[in-house]
This record gives sequence, structure tokens and C-alpha cells, in this order.
Amino acid sequence: MIGLIGQFLVCAGMVVLAGIALSQFGDVITQRTKLSGMLVGGLLIAGTTSLPELSVNITAVRLGSVDLAVGDLFGSCLVNLLILAVVDLTRYSHGRMLSRTSAAHALSAGVSICLIATAALFIHLGPKLESAVFFRIGPGTLILGVLYLAGFRLIHHSRIQSRNESENKPENTLPVIGKISLKVAVIGFSVAAAVIVVVAPLLAKAADKLAEETGLGGTFFGTTFLAVSTSLPDAAAVFAAVRLRAFDIALGNIFGAICLNMAMLPILDVIDPGSLLSSVSPTHVYSGLCVIIITSVVILGQLYRVEKKKPFLEPDALLALALIIAAFTGLYFVRG
Repeated sequence: MIGLIGQFLVCAGMVVLAGIALSQFGDVITQRTKLSGMLVGGLLIAGTTSLPELSVNITAVRLGSVDLAVGDLFGSCLVNLLILAVVDLTRYSHGRMLSRTSAAHALSAGVSICLIATAALFIHLGPKLESAVFFRIGPGTLILGVLYLAGFRLIHHSRIQSRNESENKPENTLPVIGKISLKVAVIGFSVAAAVIVVVAPLLAKAADKLAEETGLGGTFFGTTFLAVSTSLPDAAAVFAAVRLRAFDIALGNIFGAICLNMAMLPILDVIDPGSLLSSVSPTHVYSGLCVIIITSVVILGQLYRVEKKKPFLEPDALLALALIIAAFTGLYFVRG
């Protein structure tokens, strides 16, 4: 037991450090290439910090632990929203969560709600669609893949239009990290990504072995402990980005990771011999509904323009935090 705990702590520390490096080098890439913070946060960083989840969940599906894999993805969504709420509580946002530009991310948050709702719907309909498999993929995950591509295209074009409309307005620039060149930033980003890809599966395996000794079910463990483990890179990247005042990267990472979590389901479905969403526990519908409710609260916090908050008291973040705690507590009683 002590050896497993030590392995978990060492791997977790390495993943956190790599996540911080991802955010810092991503910030440099943003400035050197003139890419938007939303694009770097939502695609580059979110995609890289999601690689551990993909690797771990592919292994879980191959072992037949589909509930562990799907639970990790839904749980990771909850953990990402928890990260956002905690970050918001550490900053006085002056009207909206984290920054005045955060409303631009309401669209990506809306896309994430659409994807979560679709996944939850097809899990609920699972038994009725068990035999509906097309080229090793179920109808639910097939629709999820199409919706993800359509949503990404929508967000991308919306961002381009927004930048064109404000092209004559001065933009806030992020602090340059030393004299780091684009080449060094790309190399550093790649090395940090490689560390996460190699170490994160070891982290999840240590957590999995610890879970076996506790007797917790795959759905509950995947949505809680495993989700927290695989979300450490997201947490490190977001907090490092906020420290650098790179709010676009932080928010883009959060909502981009949630969307990517759902985009992983079609990949896992190809590996699963049956229809993935038809063979998992209906408890995941509960997790999905919790994510939808909490994300809606976050969107309201982003768009609400009237400032009535007091310093160190963020009601939108406090409500989101309370709902997340309630969601994890409720999951213990409905776990499958």
C-alpha cells in the first residue's frame, strides 16, 4: 500500500510540473505565432493534457472496464469545472468569471453542453440501441463525432469574426516569458507533452490498484479518483495560465478539455467490440446531467453583466462549487 501511494505521489508531481510547462510554453507559442489564446488553450493545450485520459481509457476499454473509462471522462468534466470554480474564487473577476473576455467562451461552453447531453441521451437509450452498430461504432458516438467537428468549426469561425470586428481595437498582450524563441518553446512543449503521455498512465494504474483494495465500483472510482488523477495536467496548466493572466488560455483549456472528453468516446467505441454507450452503467446519465447544470451556472456567471459582488465573494463560483460537491456526494449513493 505504501509503495502504491509513493508511486501515485511521484507520478502526480511529474504530471503537475509538466502541465505547468505546457501552459508556459503554450503562452510563448501564442505570442510568437499570433495564434489566439482560445485556439492554443482550447486545442493545443487541452488536446495535449487530454492525451493521458485517452491513453488510460484505451487501456481500460481493452481490459473490458468500459465503466471505468466512461466514468473517467464524465468525472474529468466535473473536475475541470471544479478547477474553474476554484480559480474564480481566487480572483476578483469584476463582473464575469475570470475576465471581461470570458463571455467569448460561452459558445464553447454551450457546445460542451450539447455534447454532454447527447452522450447522456444515448446512454439512457443504450439497451434499445445495443444492436445498432455501424463499422464498430454505435449511433450515439457517431453523432458525437459529427457534433464535435461541427461545434469546433462554429467556434473557430465565431472567433475569426470576433477578431475581424475588433481589429482596430488594441488587444491585451500577455507577458513574454523571458527570451524564449519559438523553436525552444515548441521543443519544450513537446517534451512536456511526452512526459505527460508516459507518466500519466502509470499514475492511473497506481490509482487503479489502490481502488481495487477499497472495493469501489468502476463507475464511482472512474468518475472520482481516476478523473482527478488524469485532470492534474489541466489543473496545472489552468493555474499557471491564470498566474500569467492568460485568461483566454485558461478558459479555452477548461471548455476545450470538456469537449475533447466527449470526442474521445467515438475512439473508445471503435476499440470496444460492442456499442460503448449501450454497455455502460446508466449512472453516467446522472454525471452528465450534473455537468450540464453546473456548466449552465458557469455560463450565467460569464454573461451576467451587473457587478454586485464583494471582493473574495464570488456567488457564481460558490454556487458552482456547491453543486460540484453535491454531484460527487450524490454519485456515491447512486454509483453502479
